[in-house]
Order: sequence, then C-alpha cells, then structure tokens
Amino acid sequence: MKTIFFSLIFISTLLFNTLAQAAPEGISKQQAMNIATQNQAGRVLAVKLKGNVYQVKMLSDSGKVQVIRIDAESGKINPGTQSGSQADSKPGR
Repeated sequence: MKTIFFSLIFISTLLFNTLAQAAPEGISKQQAMNIATQNQAGRVLAVKLKGNVYQVKMLSDSGKVQVIRIDAESGKINPGTQSGSQADSKPGR
C-alpha cells in the first residue's frame, strides 16, 4: 500500500513539473491588445501572432488604419509600426 501511495506522489510530482515547464512565456493576445490601446487611441480590428510578434491592426479615431507590432516575449512595441492607408492596402485595391 505504501508503494502505491509513494508511486502516486512521485507521478503527480513529475506531472506537475512537466505542466509548469510547459507554461507559455511572454504576453497573451489580450495583453498585446491592451498595450496597443494604451499607446494608440482607436479600435482594435484584429490581432495576429506572426513568429514572435503580435500584429495589432487598429482603426484610429481619425479613420486611419495602423498596424502596431508588439514583441510577444517582452511586450515592447517594435519600431516597425505602420500607419496610414498603407497599413491596410493590398494589391488590386
């Protein structure tokens, strides 16, 4: 009986350590949205994670579409943020 009890404790400890190590690092999608809205007035249109960067597409109060790039690990805004109609332009439009 003691062997089963200690085996269960050992297995649960291993499982807990595995789950703790699998926890995601960096910021969430919601945190990326919050960072973007704290730094730019407007409405969030979309959020995409591409590689290690969240791309937050926003519509400013003045009607311009902007893409704010936020580092997914640090939460810092990347300097390559696009603004104006170029951020939303696609070939053929």
